[in-house]
Amino acid sequence: DVQLVESGGGSARPGGSLELSCVISDWPFDTYPKAWFREVPGQEREGVAAIDSDGKIKYKDSVKGRFTISQDNARNTLFLQMNSLEQRDTRMYYCAVQNRRGSWGHLLESVEYAYWGQGTQVTVSS
Repeated sequence: DVQLVESGGGSARPGGSLELSCVISDWPFDTYPKAWFREVPGQEREGVAAIDSDGKIKYKDSVKGRFTISQDNARNTLFLQMNSLEQRDTRMYYCAVQNRRGSWGHLLESVEYAYWGQGTQVTVSS
């Protein structure tokens, strides 16, 4: 079965940086869209950044210029580099993969994703 394991969460001060990693096992890593989502309990899970099947990247507007999604095919690992962190970035972060090629217009919608990691907490505070 596919497994997604996130790491790299933790605490940071406003303006600081963190890098999240997600190792994806037993899955054709480079075939289907992959993404990072985040949520606060009781609120809708929101898409942060995603890579589609052709390698094109999409970001949520509020993280453009601050967050960078990337992947290492040799290590089956998805990354999220987060710079200039803000308190509003405090969330539980999840990586996810689709099980089909999907569509560009829905790339940041959680309903499009079939498999999820367990999440890693990011806390930004002074």
